[in-house]
Amino acid sequence: MTQKEFAVIASTIPLQPGIYKYYDGQNQLLYVGKAKSLRKRISSYFYKTYTNYKTQELVLRIRKIEFTIVNSEQDAFLLENSLIKNFQPIFNINLKDDKTYPYIVIKNEAFPRVFFTRRKINDGSQYLGPYTSVGKVRELLDFIKQHIQLRNCKLNLTAANIEKKKFKVCLEYHLGNCKGPCEGLQSLNDYEEDLQQLKNILKGNLSPVIQHFRIEMQKNVEQLEFEKASIIKKKLEHLQQYKATSTIVNERTGTVDVFSILEEDDTAYVNYLAVNNGSIVLTKTIILKKKLDESAEEVLSFAIAQLRTTFNSEATEIIIPFTIHYPEQDIIITVPRAGDKKKLLELSEKNVNYFKEELRKKKLLLLEDKTETEVKDVLIQLQKDLQLSALPVNIECFDNSNFQGSYPVSAMVSFKNGQPSKNDYRRFNVKTVEGINDFATMSEVVLRRYKRLLDEQIPLPQLIIIDGGKGQLSAAIESIKKLNLVGKITLVGLAKNEEELFFAGDSESLKLSWDSESLKLIRRIRDEVHRFGITFHRNQRSKGSFKNELEHIEGIGKATIDQLLKKYKSVKNIKEKSPEELASVIGVSRAKLLITFFKNQSDLLD
Repeated sequence: MTQKEFAVIASTIPLQPGIYKYYDGQNQLLYVGKAKSLRKRISSYFYKTYTNYKTQELVLRIRKIEFTIVNSEQDAFLLENSLIKNFQPIFNINLKDDKTYPYIVIKNEAFPRVFFTRRKINDGSQYLGPYTSVGKVRELLDFIKQHIQLRNCKLNLTAANIEKKKFKVCLEYHLGNCKGPCEGLQSLNDYEEDLQQLKNILKGNLSPVIQHFRIEMQKNVEQLEFEKASIIKKKLEHLQQYKATSTIVNERTGTVDVFSILEEDDTAYVNYLAVNNGSIVLTKTIILKKKLDESAEEVLSFAIAQLRTTFNSEATEIIIPFTIHYPEQDIIITVPRAGDKKKLLELSEKNVNYFKEELRKKKLLLLEDKTETEVKDVLIQLQKDLQLSALPVNIECFDNSNFQGSYPVSAMVSFKNGQPSKNDYRRFNVKTVEGINDFATMSEVVLRRYKRLLDEQIPLPQLIIIDGGKGQLSAAIESIKKLNLVGKITLVGLAKNEEELFFAGDSESLKLSWDSESLKLIRRIRDEVHRFGITFHRNQRSKGSFKNELEHIEGIGKATIDQLLKKYKSVKNIKEKSPEELASVIGVSRAKLLITFFKNQSDLLD
């Protein structure tokens, strides 16, 4: 759209606040922006001279303008952030964060269950979070289970069912992990009180939880129930210890959000610390790609809105390193100069710097963001270090795995031009080897791999890495000899612990410089074959234990076992399924056989 073409429609654009959208000739959304005055802001793109190439390119592509009038600048700000997050226009700041975060859900039901989930559905349940770490969620739930007695069964605990005495308490009650609401041993009000304590713990608000337990302990003492009082005393000590380790500033700091930013060329890194009652309850660093030479103030403002929305922040104070224009109402912006808030800001800055440095190291290791010339230089260096006859543009690496003498497997990964070529990864179930014999296993899988490549006339790799010592390397070379490939392909052994390289027949190992690009690439390949092999091995172990257990059930055949294995992956998962779920997969009669079998197993354990 030219300046002349814009002049025709300029007068039709309102002076009120709102958001505007630019589209190209193919009706692709290019950019979303906000404005106090739509006409003034949009006009600036066509009447102002921009030195930034990307902005000039944006204006040249605009063919259609749409706008939405809102009531206030704050509404425009929130709507802009929502649209950018949903549509990710190509000229807007790009938030590189597409993860699905975990929640802790309090189920909408009588005597609500509390559990971990990644699926947030509109079912009336209460979802707490999201959290940045699955490990953190599980740690929280384990901590809560030690102190708050909530049910984890799936019984339908309606008042009518409890009154009819349909249920009996289970092992969890006898272990002290549940108060037995299924038999009416706990009232709904008491259960709701426990839920409130759970919410306080999740929010980092431990003071009311500690006070609640102190009152309960005092009641037990007055009623001469000293054993119960002793249990609560231990909980109090644990809570005090947890509080001491999680609180890093004075509790008077209250509930605040802390943000810091670090810029590097067109990339910005923003760290977020959520502080609740003086405790850090969440930390997250995100990467943002600038598209139109946005200022640090603009990037930080955008990031704050996105992060506060994503993590449902209720903090009314934001601590940041410099002043920004942030139109959200009733929010206090603080730029601290000293004290506890300054220490929090410094901690956030330390986190964002650490994140950037770790990312830099990772990129070096993975050869990410390197040009073709830089990648080729690494391969040339590897060729020189290992004295290879050809440039190792195709490298394959093997690793064996077994568990206590069971489920021997082998895995192979392929790297082409220094990058993982996952379509060429291979898994091997060992066929000819009895028991655990790493040498024979390596011999078998190497023979199978390269015989197939020869049969299918697929080009051979220039370098094969055997993750193991001299014995496994020798076994692999025997297979290469059988295939008449000696001299046509190079094999090298990689010692498990020392990162030493062995060639066949050499008495001395080769040690590359620990920070050399060659060794970084070899480490990367080794770590990838470990990851790939361990994943495969776990699956095989899971399948093995699953089949072994199910094969003892009369009336459950191989086809049914395979069907269940494909659907549920492990015995642990199958035990958690309801009879209705199992029946939908294998039919009612077989589902009954399974349920009866697992129930008998449970009875034996009891």
